[in-house]
Amino acid sequence: MTIFSKIVAGDIPAYKVAETNDYLAFLDISPLAEGHVLVIPKREVDYIFDLDDELYTGLQIFAKIVAKGLRNAIPCKRIGVAVIGLEVPHAHIHLIPMNSVSDLNFARPKMNFTPEQLQATAEKIRAALVI
Repeated sequence: MTIFSKIVAGDIPAYKVAETNDYLAFLDISPLAEGHVLVIPKREVDYIFDLDDELYTGLQIFAKIVAKGLRNAIPCKRIGVAVIGLEVPHAHIHLIPMNSVSDLNFARPKMNFTPEQLQATAEKIRAALVI
């Protein structure tokens, strides 16, 4: 069971931003930027391109909804999208508020936020979502 499946099961807490029966979006706790969100299917599948077509397209649509709310909540030029999938064997999409291409550089040092800051950011994004 991956760390993301443990979050889905409620075994590990997360700063949830949006949730449906099939998908979950939550803040990355080692973010590249304020509002860095991970979007996952609740069903554990290692590689994003191994998702069946319905789950894959649903994930993309859910990510689009979350990205729109994220852009409304966090001032930025764009929401960057990255799919890397090497650290956690559970398909996921990174949504990262960005103002320049360098904002998507995963080799950069990660930011640190307090639990209170993460909670406030999650609440701000949830309030900006239109689901």
